[in-house]
Amino acid sequence: MEKKQIQLSLPNLDTEIVDNLRECIETGWVSTGGRFISEFEQKIAKYVGVKDAVSAQSGTAGLHVALRILGVSSEDEVIVPTLTFVAAVNPIKYLGAEPVFMDCDDSLCLDVNKLEKFFLEECKFDGQNLINKESGKTIKAIIVVHIFGNLANMERIMDIAGKYHLKVLEDATEALGSYFTSGKYKGHFSGTIADMGVYSFNANKIITTGGGGMIVSRDQAYLDEARYLTITAKETTPEEALFFVHGEVGYNYRMLNLQAALGVSQIDQLETFINTKITNYNVYKEELKEVQGIYILPFKEGARANHWFYSLYIDNERFGESRDELMHRLIDSGIQCRPIWKLIHTLKPYLRSQNYEIEKAIDYADHILNVPCSTNLTSQEVRYICELIKNK
Repeated sequence: MEKKQIQLSLPNLDTEIVDNLRECIETGWVSTGGRFISEFEQKIAKYVGVKDAVSAQSGTAGLHVALRILGVSSEDEVIVPTLTFVAAVNPIKYLGAEPVFMDCDDSLCLDVNKLEKFFLEECKFDGQNLINKESGKTIKAIIVVHIFGNLANMERIMDIAGKYHLKVLEDATEALGSYFTSGKYKGHFSGTIADMGVYSFNANKIITTGGGGMIVSRDQAYLDEARYLTITAKETTPEEALFFVHGEVGYNYRMLNLQAALGVSQIDQLETFINTKITNYNVYKEELKEVQGIYILPFKEGARANHWFYSLYIDNERFGESRDELMHRLIDSGIQCRPIWKLIHTLKPYLRSQNYEIEKAIDYADHILNVPCSTNLTSQEVRYICELIKNK
């Protein structure tokens, strides 16, 4: 078998983008001003079914701003999953607040049963605030991460949050294009259900601007504040703008026009990219269905997931090779793959943070392998990868 080099998740760019970049260069609009920024914001808003969106330098920047707008401060705690990328958690610390880590369910998303149990048994509610008995601090918000494009149980999460007067922030950085097809939120896209939502356009995401993020909400006041904070809280009346009047401590988080120039082309291809993701996922599923000790994790029923990343669960004993042995064998064969993230509550900056009944996340962290999933990956290449997996 001829050795091939196949990367995990590459951007899929076309030549139309060159024309957009040329316009940025020729007009001089390469920084935080220019027509592509507002055009990209409008296109994202239209796609996910909201009235407005606010761009940012990254998904992390978007989460930081959103948490601040939702009122998270140094006196508070925020519920967050331990099975996620660290960028979902760090913004809590930026604001001086503390995370409380939760387990995942079989979708890899937040375990709602344990969330509810934690609030009932480990907290007290005074009718206005939910107080963590262990720390004495107020729990202010929940960050819900839609892992690999799989949608969390938003119906129950929103019901629980409403009961305890909590804000909810959707980290939809991996889930642009995922939406519910049944239930209370049928037709609602990830990021548009909670108080605020954030998308990412990092180079490995389903569409990319190289970097960059987007903040969405159905509350226009939140978005107006986000737009204000991301331009260093600069006042916008002609006189104030002329003399650089800044009303608060803001952030230089505005997306670049160069980034947005990539995005306005990419968003038009999103549905095509998702269809490719789904097709290749099904090829993996078919090719590996008879392999003992390996199965590809499913996406939830009742939703159209964007199928951003594919997760293989490796049963070491039944497969006859450990997850790490398989991973290194594939890497040596030219196939880029990776384990899931190291659980955040085990990282040095968070060792003293509270965690609650973490069990499934540990098992998945030990056994999951992410395999190539680029939107320009061919079915033939998927079959080649599967043959390598089977020929141990």
